[in-house]
Amino acid sequence: MAASKRQRATPDTAPVQTESRPGWSFWQTAAALLGSLILVFEIYGPALSGPFLLDDGYQFFGRPDVAYMSLSHWLNNVRPLLNLSFYINYQLSGTNTTSYHVVNVALHWVNALLCFFILRRLLRAVAPEAAPGWRSDLAPLAAASLFLLHPVQTESVAYISSRSELLSVMPAYAALLLFLTRPEAAIGWARAAAVILLFGTAVLSKEHAAALPAVLLLADLFFHPDGPLRGIKANWRLYAPLAAAATLGLSFVWKTLSRTTSAGFQLAGLTWYEYFFTQWRMFWNYLRLTVLPIGLNADPDIALSHTAFEHGAIIGGLAIVALLAAAFVFRRRFPLAAFGVFTFVVLLAPTSSVVPIRDLFAERRLYLPMIGLLCIALEGLRRLNSRQTGTLAAIAVGLLGASYLTWQRAHVWAGAIPLWSDTVAKSPNKYRPRFQYAFALYQDHRCSEAAEQYEKTAALETQPGEQLYVDWALALDCAGRLDEAAAKLEQASRAIPSVLVYVNLAMIYGKSGRNEQALAALDKAEQLNPRFAQVHAFRGNIYFSQQKPEAAAAAYRKALSFDPANQAALHGLRALGAQ
Repeated sequence: MAASKRQRATPDTAPVQTESRPGWSFWQTAAALLGSLILVFEIYGPALSGPFLLDDGYQFFGRPDVAYMSLSHWLNNVRPLLNLSFYINYQLSGTNTTSYHVVNVALHWVNALLCFFILRRLLRAVAPEAAPGWRSDLAPLAAASLFLLHPVQTESVAYISSRSELLSVMPAYAALLLFLTRPEAAIGWARAAAVILLFGTAVLSKEHAAALPAVLLLADLFFHPDGPLRGIKANWRLYAPLAAAATLGLSFVWKTLSRTTSAGFQLAGLTWYEYFFTQWRMFWNYLRLTVLPIGLNADPDIALSHTAFEHGAIIGGLAIVALLAAAFVFRRRFPLAAFGVFTFVVLLAPTSSVVPIRDLFAERRLYLPMIGLLCIALEGLRRLNSRQTGTLAAIAVGLLGASYLTWQRAHVWAGAIPLWSDTVAKSPNKYRPRFQYAFALYQDHRCSEAAEQYEKTAALETQPGEQLYVDWALALDCAGRLDEAAAKLEQASRAIPSVLVYVNLAMIYGKSGRNEQALAALDKAEQLNPRFAQVHAFRGNIYFSQQKPEAAAAAYRKALSFDPANQAALHGLRALGAQ
């Protein structure tokens, strides 16, 4: 940033053209757009037919009653715009995942374009003398390409539920671009309204976008031609209503946190200060993965810092303070890098500060704040000589390397078994990835392997839950080891008696011809929950096998009185009618 106001470079100052050389031609632009679109779809191609993974099963499209849900049901959610996009996908292709993945990749490509225009505008703010053309655009083009091709973005793009990242970032980046490209130093009413509308759209897609107003303030603090205070005052048309909108946004976020079981101050076993201390370390993990994307992991095993000194959290916290201090001290010499540091911290804060989230670390949380890191990269890239062949070759090699790593990572996200086997290899002592790996093997009918993984999963928990016992027994059943399956459920019934355990125990007994024991197990299940339809459906099956048609029909009808769509009961009644 120049010392005087007259020389200060800003996004509000039109770039000074020192040559009459033209900018990008139509064909150059078309080739760049089409080439980048083809490239990103090729790189993510291995994951385009990937199944629903992780939390996808908890989305509306993963629910068994999805066919009966109206649009209003989809929209009655904390993220209505996100669910609207999923609703459109479901109407187009049902549960065929390809259309979901295609939309995710397309959104990612659009976000990369927005990155390019934001970075180009910021570059022209600090270097207004650059002539238009591909050489002057090389630095923002390289940085935006890194956003498009970086392997750390794979989780945000290949994981369908991470569309919340993609869909919130698109209007957030569009709002920032609209703010930076205003024709006058003071924003007009129409543009201010458009920025606020985009801000609201971003928050309705994912709550972390509530941090966007702080980035707009930073842009004025760093780049306004009349200085930071006058810049903020000049843009009162935006900041006054934005303050009200931000207040509504924060209240919306607070309401959302009160309704979720995966985040918020009400989480059991995780305090805000423990999460805060841990995030001092995770901050540097995020930076490390950006610079050296090795060891990417869908479910990393992170140790919690219960105090500021545990696991060296204090060192990470002090290093963050030092980084912010350095950015402030060198803000005039390296304005883009300094702005990038503050922007990264601000945009990472909603998910990585004091609001506890069950997952202590997630690669997808880098997606929104990545623009800050790209500004830091842009500071270095703009100082390279774009006329040297070595510079162009180094950038090309770097982007090709990133593309290859992303393509490799897309293969990991192409299926449940490759994803969870990779995760188990990197987090061998964590319960969730081991459990998910076992379940993926069971779904692939590799039942003996699944049973072995369930056994290893049980060893990681002092008190395994009912779901583990049930799934373990089902894997043993699938492997033809009925006695072991029954023994496992009998063990579960003594430790954690539940309807689920007794119903599955009755099923195993029934397969073994132990009908009286099966009926006894169903009696215990009914005592725990007399309205559970599957209890009565299974009882009907046993009576059917004992050639007691009247008792079987009565049991099936009772099941349908609690669940009219129960397939076991409907099938049983049809079978009785055929006799």
